[in-house]
Amino acid sequence: MNDLSLELASLLCSRLCHDMLSPVGALSNGLELLADEKDPEMRRHCFELLEQSAKISTDKLKFFRLAFGAAGGFGDMVPVSEARAVGDELVGNNERIAVNWALASDSLPKPGVKTLLNLALIGMDALVRGGTLDIGAELRARDSGGVTELVVRAAGPKIAFDADVGRALDGSLPPRDLSSRTAPAFMIRRLAEGLGGGLQFALADDALVLGAMLPAA
Repeated sequence: MNDLSLELASLLCSRLCHDMLSPVGALSNGLELLADEKDPEMRRHCFELLEQSAKISTDKLKFFRLAFGAAGGFGDMVPVSEARAVGDELVGNNERIAVNWALASDSLPKPGVKTLLNLALIGMDALVRGGTLDIGAELRARDSGGVTELVVRAAGPKIAFDADVGRALDGSLPPRDLSSRTAPAFMIRRLAEGLGGGLQFALADDALVLGAMLPAA
Protein backbone atom coordinates (compact mmCIF):
# COMPACT_ATOMS: atom_id res chain seq x y z
CA MET A 1 0.00 0.00 0.00
CA ASN A 2 1.47 3.37 -1.04
CA ASP A 3 1.25 6.70 0.77
CA LEU A 4 -1.73 7.87 -1.31
CA SER A 5 -3.68 4.69 -0.54
CA LEU A 6 -2.97 5.13 3.16
CA GLU A 7 -4.08 8.77 3.02
CA LEU A 8 -7.25 7.85 1.13
CA ALA A 9 -8.09 5.09 3.62
CA SER A 10 -7.54 7.53 6.47
CA LEU A 11 -9.82 10.15 4.91
CA LEU A 12 -12.57 7.60 4.22
CA CYS A 13 -12.41 6.58 7.88
CA SER A 14 -12.67 10.24 8.82
CA ARG A 15 -15.77 10.61 6.65
CA LEU A 16 -17.37 7.57 8.25
CA CYS A 17 -16.56 8.84 11.76
CA HIS A 18 -17.94 12.29 10.91
CA ASP A 19 -21.23 10.82 9.72
CA MET A 20 -21.48 8.47 12.70
CA LEU A 21 -20.74 11.12 15.34
CA SER A 22 -24.25 12.55 15.52
CA PRO A 23 -26.29 9.32 15.96
CA VAL A 24 -23.72 7.77 18.31
CA GLY A 25 -23.64 10.99 20.34
CA ALA A 26 -27.43 10.88 20.55
CA LEU A 27 -27.17 7.33 21.91
CA SER A 28 -24.77 8.50 24.59
CA ASN A 29 -27.01 11.45 25.52
CA GLY A 30 -30.06 9.19 25.67
CA LEU A 31 -28.33 6.79 28.04
CA GLU A 32 -27.29 9.67 30.31
CA LEU A 33 -30.84 10.99 30.42
CA LEU A 34 -32.24 7.53 31.07
CA ALA A 35 -29.88 6.99 34.02
CA ASP A 36 -31.17 10.11 35.82
CA GLU A 37 -34.80 10.18 34.71
CA LYS A 38 -37.53 8.71 36.94
CA ASP A 39 -40.67 9.99 35.22
CA PRO A 40 -42.25 7.15 33.18
CA GLU A 41 -43.27 9.41 30.30
CA MET A 42 -39.81 10.94 30.02
CA ARG A 43 -38.23 7.49 30.20
CA ARG A 44 -40.45 6.46 27.28
CA HIS A 45 -39.15 9.41 25.28
CA CYS A 46 -35.58 8.40 26.16
CA PHE A 47 -36.18 4.89 24.85
CA GLU A 48 -37.63 6.34 21.63
CA LEU A 49 -34.51 8.48 21.22
CA LEU A 50 -32.28 5.47 21.80
CA GLU A 51 -34.24 3.35 19.32
CA GLN A 52 -34.12 6.05 16.64
CA SER A 53 -30.40 6.72 17.13
CA ALA A 54 -29.57 3.01 17.09
CA LYS A 55 -31.46 2.57 13.80
CA ILE A 56 -29.71 5.53 12.17
CA SER A 57 -26.32 4.24 13.34
CA THR A 58 -27.03 0.77 11.98
CA ASP A 59 -28.30 2.13 8.65
CA LYS A 60 -25.18 4.27 8.19
CA LEU A 61 -22.83 1.40 9.04
CA LYS A 62 -24.56 -0.93 6.56
CA PHE A 63 -24.33 1.72 3.85
CA PHE A 64 -20.67 2.58 4.42
CA ARG A 65 -19.70 -1.08 4.70
CA LEU A 66 -20.92 -1.63 1.15
CA ALA A 67 -19.93 1.80 -0.22
CA PHE A 68 -16.40 1.95 1.24
CA GLY A 69 -15.59 -1.67 2.12
CA ALA A 70 -13.79 -4.23 -0.03
CA ALA A 71 -14.80 -7.47 1.65
CA GLY A 72 -15.01 -10.32 -0.87
CA GLY A 73 -12.91 -8.52 -3.49
CA PHE A 74 -13.89 -6.18 -6.31
CA GLY A 75 -14.82 -8.97 -8.73
CA ASP A 76 -17.83 -10.33 -6.83
CA MET A 77 -21.38 -9.80 -8.04
CA VAL A 78 -23.70 -8.08 -5.57
CA PRO A 79 -27.53 -8.27 -5.69
CA VAL A 80 -28.91 -4.84 -6.53
CA SER A 81 -31.57 -5.47 -3.88
CA GLU A 82 -28.82 -5.19 -1.27
CA ALA A 83 -27.65 -1.85 -2.63
CA ARG A 84 -31.23 -0.61 -2.79
CA ALA A 85 -31.93 -1.71 0.78
CA VAL A 86 -28.98 0.17 2.29
CA GLY A 87 -29.71 3.20 0.10
CA ASP A 88 -33.37 3.28 1.10
CA GLU A 89 -32.48 2.96 4.77
CA LEU A 90 -30.00 5.83 4.61
CA VAL A 91 -32.31 8.13 2.62
CA GLY A 92 -35.21 7.11 4.84
CA ASN A 93 -33.57 8.91 7.74
CA ASN A 94 -34.01 12.19 5.81
CA GLU A 95 -37.70 12.92 5.37
CA ARG A 96 -36.99 15.74 2.91
CA ILE A 97 -35.55 13.42 0.25
CA ALA A 98 -37.58 11.01 -1.89
CA VAL A 99 -35.69 8.28 -3.74
CA ASN A 100 -36.68 6.49 -6.96
CA TRP A 101 -34.86 3.43 -8.32
CA ALA A 102 -34.56 2.11 -11.87
CA LEU A 103 -32.49 -1.05 -11.69
CA ALA A 104 -32.48 -3.08 -14.91
CA SER A 105 -30.21 -5.87 -13.61
CA ASP A 106 -30.59 -8.30 -10.73
CA SER A 107 -26.94 -7.97 -9.76
CA LEU A 108 -23.92 -5.77 -10.49
CA PRO A 109 -20.16 -6.21 -10.10
CA LYS A 110 -19.01 -4.91 -6.74
CA PRO A 111 -17.19 -1.90 -8.28
CA GLY A 112 -20.51 -0.89 -9.83
CA VAL A 113 -22.33 -1.13 -6.51
CA LYS A 114 -19.61 0.83 -4.70
CA THR A 115 -19.65 3.52 -7.38
CA LEU A 116 -23.46 3.71 -7.44
CA LEU A 117 -23.72 4.13 -3.67
CA ASN A 118 -21.00 6.77 -3.58
CA LEU A 119 -22.67 8.70 -6.42
CA ALA A 120 -25.93 8.47 -4.46
CA LEU A 121 -24.12 9.79 -1.37
CA ILE A 122 -22.82 12.77 -3.36
CA GLY A 123 -26.34 13.38 -4.65
CA MET A 124 -27.79 13.24 -1.15
CA ASP A 125 -25.20 15.69 0.15
CA ALA A 126 -26.16 18.12 -2.62
CA LEU A 127 -29.86 18.17 -1.61
CA VAL A 128 -29.45 20.53 1.35
CA ARG A 129 -33.12 21.57 1.18
CA GLY A 130 -34.47 18.19 0.19
CA GLY A 131 -35.71 17.01 -3.16
CA THR A 132 -35.72 13.88 -5.30
CA LEU A 133 -32.94 11.36 -5.83
CA ASP A 134 -33.29 9.16 -8.95
CA ILE A 135 -30.90 6.20 -9.12
CA GLY A 136 -30.48 3.94 -12.14
CA ALA A 137 -28.19 1.05 -13.01
CA GLU A 138 -27.84 -1.56 -15.73
CA LEU A 139 -25.30 -4.24 -16.63
CA ARG A 140 -25.03 -4.49 -20.43
CA ALA A 141 -23.40 -7.08 -22.72
CA ARG A 142 -22.92 -9.74 -20.10
CA ASP A 143 -21.58 -12.23 -22.69
CA SER A 144 -18.57 -10.03 -23.48
CA GLY A 145 -17.70 -9.33 -19.87
CA GLY A 146 -20.20 -6.55 -19.30
CA VAL A 147 -20.30 -2.79 -18.93
CA THR A 148 -22.02 -1.29 -15.90
CA GLU A 149 -23.93 1.91 -16.66
CA LEU A 150 -24.88 4.06 -13.67
CA VAL A 151 -26.75 7.33 -13.28
CA VAL A 152 -27.84 9.40 -10.28
CA ARG A 153 -29.93 12.56 -10.56
CA ALA A 154 -30.43 14.84 -7.55
CA ALA A 155 -33.12 17.50 -8.11
CA GLY A 156 -34.36 20.06 -5.63
CA PRO A 157 -34.89 23.74 -4.80
CA LYS A 158 -31.21 24.23 -3.97
CA ILE A 159 -28.22 22.17 -5.13
CA ALA A 160 -25.08 22.52 -3.02
CA PHE A 161 -22.29 20.84 -4.95
CA ASP A 162 -18.76 21.27 -3.67
CA ALA A 163 -16.48 22.27 -6.55
CA ASP A 164 -13.70 20.13 -5.09
CA VAL A 165 -15.97 17.08 -5.23
CA GLY A 166 -16.42 17.82 -8.92
CA ARG A 167 -12.66 18.11 -9.36
CA ALA A 168 -12.21 14.76 -7.59
CA LEU A 169 -14.74 13.21 -9.98
CA ASP A 170 -13.14 14.61 -13.14
CA GLY A 171 -9.58 13.89 -12.02
CA SER A 172 -8.37 17.48 -11.68
CA LEU A 173 -8.09 17.51 -7.87
CA PRO A 174 -4.45 17.04 -6.74
CA PRO A 175 -4.06 14.29 -4.13
CA ARG A 176 -2.51 16.84 -1.74
CA ASP A 177 -5.87 18.67 -1.65
CA LEU A 178 -7.91 15.63 -0.62
CA SER A 179 -10.26 15.89 2.35
CA SER A 180 -12.77 13.61 4.03
CA ARG A 181 -15.48 15.28 1.94
CA THR A 182 -13.78 14.64 -1.41
CA ALA A 183 -12.29 11.21 -0.59
CA PRO A 184 -15.34 9.14 -1.71
CA ALA A 185 -15.39 10.89 -5.12
CA PHE A 186 -11.63 10.46 -5.47
CA MET A 187 -11.92 6.76 -4.58
CA ILE A 188 -14.52 5.96 -7.25
CA ARG A 189 -12.57 8.00 -9.81
CA ARG A 190 -9.52 5.81 -9.21
CA LEU A 191 -11.72 2.72 -9.27
CA ALA A 192 -13.24 3.72 -12.61
CA GLU A 193 -9.86 4.52 -14.13
CA GLY A 194 -8.47 1.18 -12.94
CA LEU A 195 -11.23 -0.60 -14.85
CA GLY A 196 -10.81 1.49 -17.98
CA GLY A 197 -14.05 3.37 -17.39
CA GLY A 198 -14.97 6.91 -16.46
CA LEU A 199 -17.21 9.25 -14.52
CA GLN A 200 -19.05 12.39 -15.55
CA PHE A 201 -21.37 14.97 -14.04
CA ALA A 202 -23.52 17.91 -15.08
CA LEU A 203 -24.66 20.67 -12.74
CA ALA A 204 -27.65 23.01 -13.14
CA ASP A 205 -29.40 25.37 -10.71
CA ASP A 206 -31.98 22.76 -9.73
CA ALA A 207 -30.32 19.44 -10.55
CA LEU A 208 -27.08 17.48 -10.40
CA VAL A 209 -26.63 14.50 -12.72
CA LEU A 210 -23.83 12.00 -12.05
CA GLY A 211 -22.94 9.08 -14.29
CA ALA A 212 -20.42 6.28 -14.72
CA MET A 213 -19.52 3.56 -17.20
CA LEU A 214 -17.43 0.70 -15.81
CA PRO A 215 -16.14 -2.18 -17.96
CA ALA A 216 -15.94 -5.52 -16.15
CA ALA A 217 -12.64 -6.14 -14.39
